[in-house]
Amino acid sequence: CNRKVIGARFYPDPLVSSSDATPRDELGHGTHVSSTAAGKPVSGASFYGLANGTARGGSPNARIAMYKVCFSGRGCPGSSILKGFDDAIADGVDVLSLSLGSGPGAPRFDVDPISIGAYHAAENGILVVCSAGNYGPSAETVVNAAPWILTVAATTIDRDLEADILLGESRIVKGGGINFSGLETSPIYPLIDGTSASTS
Repeated sequence: CNRKVIGARFYPDPLVSSSDATPRDELGHGTHVSSTAAGKPVSGASFYGLANGTARGGSPNARIAMYKVCFSGRGCPGSSILKGFDDAIADGVDVLSLSLGSGPGAPRFDVDPISIGAYHAAENGILVVCSAGNYGPSAETVVNAAPWILTVAATTIDRDLEADILLGESRIVKGGGINFSGLETSPIYPLIDGTSASTS
């Protein structure tokens, strides 16, 4: 044991049976987010040999207490979210990181369990950090926007990547990378793949 994870609780809905009624992270999302926030340094980390170096979380000496409120096939019940907040406050955590939220058109702060729980945590001196959602970049897609929540969003520029492709005989093809902006291929936003590059 490395004493990194110092607590693990789960809050299943008592009215619905679930095969993952355990604090174990069945999908890997909580584990990934926890390592981003508090992972210990790991040398020799790379992406298939590229960008070799040392990977570490933002606060590598922090300890982690997990409060699992989401379950496969049934989402994240409001009662589970609020109970998780209550226990985290009682346990005296310093920071709560929630990588969950509602879809676009978020509910009002006075009925949203994340906003309510985060308010009570903030009243107890706990910083609450939440994701801004996965639906941008479009109008009215940011969630977890209560003023007492530190809301974190992607910081890329529309996820467009300019790249040169070096072919044999030192031929260079210029073009834009694959993006998620929903823009169609045009002279302004050229998308080049292996087939179109081979014909140029």
